[in-house]
Amino acid sequence: MIYTNSDGGARGNPGPGAIGVIVRNDESILTKYSAFIGRLVTNNIAEYEALIKALELSSKFTDDAVTCVLDSELVIKQLLGRYKVRNQNLLPLFLKVQKLQENFKTIKYKHVSRWDKYQRIADEILNDELIKRGYYKKRWRQ
Repeated sequence: MIYTNSDGGARGNPGPGAIGVIVRNDESILTKYSAFIGRLVTNNIAEYEALIKALELSSKFTDDAVTCVLDSELVIKQLLGRYKVRNQNLLPLFLKVQKLQENFKTIKYKHVSRWDKYQRIADEILNDELIKRGYYKKRWRQ
């Protein structure tokens, strides 16, 4: 079984965005990937872009079963048909995911907390990508 953890984020919403993806099996992480995806990106666009890259990378390891793990409830509920895709900027990304799903015999989506062990790795590599380009995290006021 292949699992992916994908995460997308932006500094601001919209703002500079990046994605982080890991592909793993039951024993180990098979690959990690991060990329800067633009200067005016929303969090939801970044989440879809991360999932698209996760599916593309997964197809290099299997055409059988893949479980996509995300912390974006919106993306998962749209893919499962529980929410309609109303945002016209998300629709082409949604359709691209639908097409990529055809590369696998079985595909599952699982929602996890952002604090999930593997989800934190995906988040960390996307944040490293933004920091590398000079976009630092804003400090939260306490």
